[in-house]
Amino acid sequence: MRVSQASLKIGELATGQDLTLPIFSIKAENVSAPSVYIQANVHGAEVQGNAVIYQLMQLLEGYTLCGDITLVPLANPLGINQKSGEFTLGRFDPITGVNWNREYLDHNIDIAAWYQEHLALSDGELIAAFRSSLLEFCQQRLNSEWGITTGHQQAVILQSMAHRADIVIDLHTGPKSCKHLYCPEYDANAASYFSIPYTLLIPNDFGGAMDESVFYPWWQLSEYIKSKGRDMPIPVSAFTLELGSQENIHLEDAEVDAKGILAYLSERGVIAEKVKPEKMPRYACYLKDYKKYHSPLGGMVEYLAEVGEPLPAGKPLVNILRLDLYGSEKALTSLKLQQDCVPILHFASASVYQGTELYKVMTNVFEI
Repeated sequence: MRVSQASLKIGELATGQDLTLPIFSIKAENVSAPSVYIQANVHGAEVQGNAVIYQLMQLLEGYTLCGDITLVPLANPLGINQKSGEFTLGRFDPITGVNWNREYLDHNIDIAAWYQEHLALSDGELIAAFRSSLLEFCQQRLNSEWGITTGHQQAVILQSMAHRADIVIDLHTGPKSCKHLYCPEYDANAASYFSIPYTLLIPNDFGGAMDESVFYPWWQLSEYIKSKGRDMPIPVSAFTLELGSQENIHLEDAEVDAKGILAYLSERGVIAEKVKPEKMPRYACYLKDYKKYHSPLGGMVEYLAEVGEPLPAGKPLVNILRLDLYGSEKALTSLKLQQDCVPILHFASASVYQGTELYKVMTNVFEI
C-alpha cells in the first residue's frame, strides 16, 4: 500500500501567505468498493481525530485496499491556530462568528426539475450525473462574482472533496464528552460497526453540518424518485464521530476508534479482509430526544453527572456555588433533572453565565 501526500490551497492570509491543507491519498490497485473521505479537526480544539487518522493509516498498511481513501487531518488551519493563552478558541469563524461546522453549502436543488431532465438514465448514470451536479454547484459557489467568506470557502472546498466519495466520516470531539456518533436514521445499522457506545439518530435533513451536506441531497433524490415508482438505494453514507473531549490526544484510544472505522469499511468491502466490530453495548436516541440543559443561574459549577453514565431522574446534575450569597441557603444550589437520561457532554469551564448550555443529555434511550 502506498500513501501519497499533497497540499491544497484553501485561502490566503492578509500578509499574502497561502492557507493550505495536508491531503493523504491511498489508492486501491483494483477498485471494486466504495471510495472514502475522512476529515478531522474542523473545530480547532478537536484534535483527537488527527490521532485516529494517524492510527488508521498505520493499520491500513496491513490490509488489502479495494476502494480509494482520502484523509484530511488538520482540516481547519485558521481554527487550529486561533489560540488565547493555553486554550484553542477555534469553534467559531472569528471573522463572521459562524460555527465552522455550519458553513457548508445547502444546494437547495429543485429535485423534481433535475430528475425530469435525467430520468432516462440508468441508476449508475443517474448517480454519476447527480454527483457531477453537486460538484458543479460547489464550483459555482466558489466562483461567485461577489466573492465568498474565508470560512465558507474553506467549507465548500472540503465539501467538494467529500462529494467525490461514497463514504464520508467527519471526526470531532465535544468540550467534556463521551464518545458518540451522529448517524442518519435511514442508515442506522451502520452504528453497530463503530467502536462508539452512544448514537444520535438524526433526521434526513440539512442542518448545516458536513455529514448532512453530503447525505441530504442524495436522500432527497432517492425519496423523490421512489415517489415516481423507481427504487434506488441512497448510494452515499455520511457520519460524524465524536471521539471524546477536546484539547486532548490519546493514541491508544485513537487506535480503538480506528479499528471501529476499519470494521465499518470492512463491512462495506473497502478492505478485503474481515474486521469484526468491537463487542460492546450500544445505545441510541433520536435527535429530538437529545436535550440541552441551560443553567438557570450564574456561578461556579461542580459537574457531578459523569458523561456516558446513565443518570436517574432526581439525581444531582451539578452544584452551583455562589460565594456572593454566602450565609444564605442560595450559596450552594443543587440542580436536578426530572427524567432519566444519559449525559453525553458538558460545558468545559467551571464558571458560567446564567443561560450557559451546561449539559447535553440523551433521553428515551434504547439499545441497538
